[in-house]
Amino acid sequence: MTATGVRAPVVLDPGTDPRWGELVGSGRGSLFTSPPWIRAVAGTYGFSPRARVLVTSDGTPRAGIAHVDVDDARGPRRVSLPFGDRADPVAGADEDLDVLLADRPPGTPWTLRALEPTGLLAVPGRVVTGRAAWHATTVTGAAEDVWARLSGTARRNVRAAARRGVTVRADTGPEGVRAFHRLHVARRKRRYGMLAPPAALFDAIWREFSSSGGVVTLLAEHEGRTVGGALFCEWDGVLYYKFGASRDDRLDVRPNDALFWAGLEHAHARGLRRVDWGVSDLDQPGLVAFKRKWADVEGSVVTVRLGPRPDSAGVDAILAAATALLTDPAVPDEVSARAGRDLYRYFC
Repeated sequence: MTATGVRAPVVLDPGTDPRWGELVGSGRGSLFTSPPWIRAVAGTYGFSPRARVLVTSDGTPRAGIAHVDVDDARGPRRVSLPFGDRADPVAGADEDLDVLLADRPPGTPWTLRALEPTGLLAVPGRVVTGRAAWHATTVTGAAEDVWARLSGTARRNVRAAARRGVTVRADTGPEGVRAFHRLHVARRKRRYGMLAPPAALFDAIWREFSSSGGVVTLLAEHEGRTVGGALFCEWDGVLYYKFGASRDDRLDVRPNDALFWAGLEHAHARGLRRVDWGVSDLDQPGLVAFKRKWADVEGSVVTVRLGPRPDSAGVDAILAAATALLTDPAVPDEVSARAGRDLYRYFC
C-alpha cells in the first residue's frame, strides 16, 4: 500500500467492471471512457480493453487509466483508447499517474489523448504528436439563455435554415442510425477521401445507449430529401456530438446550423448541462470556426506518445493507397462502406 492509503493497481475490464463505471462517473470521465462506449468499440473491432485502477483500502476506486493493446499488420501498440476523441486518465495526484503508467510494454508505443491541462505533459520521455481544438456549449438555465449565448452568426444561420424550409427530425431507433451511416460514408468519401467506420459500430452504439434514451440521430430534411445528419450520445449529463455529415450540394440551406441548434434543444429538454462538440483538427480552420460560433467553452486535446516511434511506415503507405483507390468517385458507396468495415480497425 502506498503512503496515500491506496493499494497497488488492480487490472479490470472497463467495459463490464462496475468499479470503472464508478470511477469515470460524476464528471471525472467522458463518453469515450464510459463503459457502454468501450463495449461498443471493443465489440465491433474485437479489442480486449483493460484498465489499471487504484483503489483505497475500502475498495473505492480512486484513479485509473484504460487502454487497448493492438498487434496487427501495423505492429504492436497500446492505445488509450482507440476511436475516441480522448481518454483522459483519472488521477488525483502526480504519483497516481506515475503508478498508472508504470506498466508500459517494453519497446511498444503507447498513444494517449487528453484534454489540457493534463499531467501527461509532465511525464518523462513523452512526445507530443498532435493537438486538436475542442468546443462545448453550456445548456443550463432557460432555453432563451442558451439561444442568447450563441454567436450572432449562429442565430442568423438557424433562422435562415428555417426560412429555406429545413426541418430536423429526431430518430431514436436503429433505422435513423443506419440512414445516417449511409450519408456519413458518402460525405467522408467525397469530401475528405476517407473511409467511414463500419455500420456495425453504429449499430453497437445504438444498442449500448438506446435502453437509457442516450442516443439520438438528428436528420435535417429539405424538400423531401435528407441533406444532413448527426449522431449524438449522452453520458453523465453531457450530450456528445460524435458523427456528423451533410450533402455538399445543399450547404446553402444551412443544414448543419439547423442540426447544431436541434442538438442544443435536445440536450436542454433532457436536462443536461453541456453539449460537447468534440475535437477538430487544427488543419481544418473552417470546422474550428464553425464550432466556435456555437461554443462558450474552448480548449485543446493533446496527443502524447510514450515509448518508441511506431515502425509502420510501409503498411501505412499501403493503407493510404488502398484508401485512395476505394474512395475514388467512380467506386460505389456500398464498396467504400465494405472497405471501411474491413480496414477501419487498422487506423487506430
